[in-house]
Amino acid sequence: SIFTVLILALLVLLTVATFLWNLLVLATILRVKAFHRVPHNLVASTAVSDVLVAALVMPLSLVKELSAGRRWRLGRELCLVWVCFDVLCCTASIWNVTAIALDRYWSITRQLQYTLLARRRISNVMIALTWLLSAAISLAPLLGWGETYSPEQERCQVSQDPSYTIVSTGGAFYLPLCVVLFVYWKIYKASKFRMGGRRRNAVVPLPEAAQVKEASQEPQMVFTARRAAITFQTDGETWREQKEKKAALMVGILIGVFVLCWIPFFITELISPLCSCNIPPVWKSIFLWLGYSNSFFNPLIYTAFNKNYNNAFKNLFVKQR
Repeated sequence: SIFTVLILALLVLLTVATFLWNLLVLATILRVKAFHRVPHNLVASTAVSDVLVAALVMPLSLVKELSAGRRWRLGRELCLVWVCFDVLCCTASIWNVTAIALDRYWSITRQLQYTLLARRRISNVMIALTWLLSAAISLAPLLGWGETYSPEQERCQVSQDPSYTIVSTGGAFYLPLCVVLFVYWKIYKASKFRMGGRRRNAVVPLPEAAQVKEASQEPQMVFTARRAAITFQTDGETWREQKEKKAALMVGILIGVFVLCWIPFFITELISPLCSCNIPPVWKSIFLWLGYSNSFFNPLIYTAFNKNYNNAFKNLFVKQR
């Protein structure tokens, strides 16, 4: 039908766009020396996982969708490879989003302790733990924890062993979900506290007859001292407050899209083996591809909030021409 053709064309377009957009982000980070630092290494790690999702996972998923009855006719070995990369890359993408949220949280709430050196070390540790945890979850079925391929039914899917389902979904989604929700709540709480503190005037005792008028680099900030007190007011947000507000908004959108894309899939993935429920295959496919689409939205979100990426993209295309 025409509807089926349109859906398949949309999935192909999503696959190609996800691959090209994340590849563009990676090429920009590699070519621009200013991006060879945190938090761009976290963005690069996310882009690597999303590129692998688009290159190794989504095409084989599309082949499976095209087959009659969504059966797997590519053999056992390719099934194991596909499932392994599916779990590895999607889990790494989810944990990389969590790492970006944690980095933004610490940079806002721990400005003095979270120095550039500490930030670099912590980000490298988070990247290493992300890929190690993702590899452990993806390789477990290959070591005998459940079965992914059924030759009689020509079925290829993530292991449906109940114990593996609980561990894998918990480690791949529900644990990072709790972390990102807690992080965003703390970021929101910290930003509200700072905004409330900025609105209050501060009074500090000073020697009599002290008069100071100082113009700061922050927007429209004036300090005035009269007799025994200093009062100040700001008519606009400071540069630091604008930066924190923008970071909080970016993290909020990143987390919101991440939750909306992945929560339907992981709810059905957790419930299906435990209650022996028969979820229609078409809904499983919809939820799976909705989760894959998160790899397309990730680079759009964190580059939309950074003008340096837009300028780097323009310069990259100009140099190519």
